[in-house]
Amino acid sequence: MKILVMGAGAIGAYYGARLQQAGEEVVFCARGAHLRAMLEQGLDISSIRGDLKLARVTATADPRQFAPYDLILFCVKVYDTEAAAAALGGCLAPGGAILTLQNGVENEARLTELFGAGAVMGGNARIGAELVAPGKIVHKTSGTIEFGELDGRITPRAEAIAQAMRRAGIFGELSPDIRASRWDKLMWNAAFNTVTALTHRTVGEVLDDPEGYALVRNLMEEVRAAAAAEGVELPGERIAQVLAHSSRNLRPVRTSTLQDLQRGKPLEVEALIGVVVRTARRHGIKAPISEAIYALMKLADPSAAGT
Repeated sequence: MKILVMGAGAIGAYYGARLQQAGEEVVFCARGAHLRAMLEQGLDISSIRGDLKLARVTATADPRQFAPYDLILFCVKVYDTEAAAAALGGCLAPGGAILTLQNGVENEARLTELFGAGAVMGGNARIGAELVAPGKIVHKTSGTIEFGELDGRITPRAEAIAQAMRRAGIFGELSPDIRASRWDKLMWNAAFNTVTALTHRTVGEVLDDPEGYALVRNLMEEVRAAAAAEGVELPGERIAQVLAHSSRNLRPVRTSTLQDLQRGKPLEVEALIGVVVRTARRHGIKAPISEAIYALMKLADPSAAGT
């Protein structure tokens, strides 16, 4: 399988490296110093699942250079979706798939508008990883992908992708309801990505504070209510399960949003919490905590400075 990682930052590069290690043909699309480092030195990954050093990788700033691809892992930041999608014109092989692993629950609809429903899959990256230097990644937690066809079918295409992920050790689940899975992940992201960024704390530090724990729990309740209004029912006990799992396994995580803030990069405010506020308003649901966090995140966003 020929695979393009569109947006080979910490998460995309980790998954791409594991797929290359498993024998797949992988092309990494990146830019700047990270791209130069990959071209000159390959990828160096320190991982809880075993360190990995790829001395040689195929990397480019132009995805058309090595097209077409059977699978495109679409890993760019949400605010880069339009530009990245424009660069992919003509890059997908017949019957191939663009699998979005982005934050939020709105990306599938936009990619479908651009490429057609049959070309797009939805997925969740369940991973804690950080790009600590150009070409160097530290993988701290989890490391799997759950994904599925937008219509819920288990297709031969999806099964082939799942097999490639199994060989690479990154398979999580082939979901028959990826929309619900995406809202489930948003429930975590809307709470932890925002609160850790605003407080400059790890997941564990937030959970250890009683008020911090209550804050993320209440944010999750508002996301769950917004999902229900959209026809996605997340079980009531799911919040307790997510918090318990986070306390056991995700304590050292510095979320990607905290990393972006500390590096002065734009924040995915609209994808992480703006969508919750918009959904609540559209359905006439009260979401006061999400409204407050949304306002704070917009003020904290480095890209909004001076506006």
